Amino acid sequence: MEPLIRVENLSHRYDDGTQALRGVDFVLYPGETVAVFGPNGSGKTTFLLCLSGLLESEGRIEICGLPAERKNFPAIRQKAGILFQDSDDQLFMPTVYDDVAFGPLNLGLEAAEVDRRVRECLRLVDMEAAAGKAPYHLSAGEKRRAALAGVLAMQPEILFLDEPVTFLDPPGRAALVDILGRLPQAKLIISHDVDLARELATRAIFFQNGQIAASGPVEEIIERFRWDTTPRFTH
Repeated sequence: MEPLIRVENLSHRYDDGTQALRGVDFVLYPGETVAVFGPNGSGKTTFLLCLSGLLESEGRIEICGLPAERKNFPAIRQKAGILFQDSDDQLFMPTVYDDVAFGPLNLGLEAAEVDRRVRECLRLVDMEAAAGKAPYHLSAGEKRRAALAGVLAMQPEILFLDEPVTFLDPPGRAALVDILGRLPQAKLIISHDVDLARELATRAIFFQNGQIAASGPVEEIIERFRWDTTPRFTH
């Protein structure tokens, strides 16, 4: 089986001289969900931004058979969608419907196909009733699901998720986890929430000092690094 993502010797240095990634190798196969663990500043988000083409890097990245080069970025961004930690970074149109339609409209699709995608993706995230609402009227969980609908409307093969359940209350978290568990796309999930990884991931990787220090079954990685920083709600 050919991997959807192949990364070889990936490195990135920020303008201030900080070496954020150091020779990272990684593969993601169809149907996999991989949790990305590691302390703050270890390179997790930089890794995701490099894969998304939002940061330039050294080394080799291949997404769905396409080298991560400037000429391929438009095609790659259709194949790999990113859900940011802050939904307000993705929701900017007057209504939820308009937000979800934004990507397909920019592909030049016919109006009927755009409408079909919007309605189908809102149904997938249980947000059909919110189509006409302004995003700023939504709860945090609803915003996250609306942003996810916008990503899904591009019909990606891969989902990049940066702390997807942060700021969500227990009902909002449960709703999003249920939806993510039903989606067929391969997923790369940055999270400090080990319960989320247990529920969704097929394996985990652990970043330290800009490198992948380990890769393996979720429980094995949690135990090896004593990694349990899951936020606990108190009454």
